[in-house]
Amino acid sequence: MAGSHPLRVLRVPGRFAVCRLSPDDVVPSWANGPGFLSITRTDDELSIVCEDAAVPRRTECMRGYVAMRVEGTLPPELVGVLVALAKPLADAGIPILAIGTHDTDYVLVREVDVERAVDALRRAGHEVDNGQGITFPAKRVN
Repeated sequence: MAGSHPLRVLRVPGRFAVCRLSPDDVVPSWANGPGFLSITRTDDELSIVCEDAAVPRRTECMRGYVAMRVEGTLPPELVGVLVALAKPLADAGIPILAIGTHDTDYVLVREVDVERAVDALRRAGHEVDNGQGITFPAKRVN
C-alpha cells in the first residue's frame, strides 16, 4: 500500500487551466502541444486541463492551477497512492483535482495553495520537488 511509505512528488512545470466545454464540442486546436495535457469526454462535458496561456479568454475555465505528479511508473496493483496525497491535502483544507494516467497519478491544486500543499505533503512524510531542482524533504512527525 502506498500510504505506508513516502512518495516522491514532482511539480510539473507550467500553470494550468481546467476548462469545461460542451460534451459534443470538437477538441479545440489550442488543446494540443507538449507537456501536461488531459482531455476527458463524458456524456455531460468535455473537460480539458492544459497550459493556462493556451486557453482563449472567453473559454469557461478555472485558471491558476499547479500540477504535481508521483515520480516514476506505479504498478497497477499498488493501492492507496491517491489517498496518500489526497488525505493530507484535505486535512489542510486544500481542494484538489486528481487525474490518473497509465503510469502515475497527478494532483492539481490552486496556485494560491501551493505552499500549504507542499507543507501538508511533507508533514505526511512525502518528499516534494518543486520542479526547479529544489527538494523539500519529508518533515519528521513526532
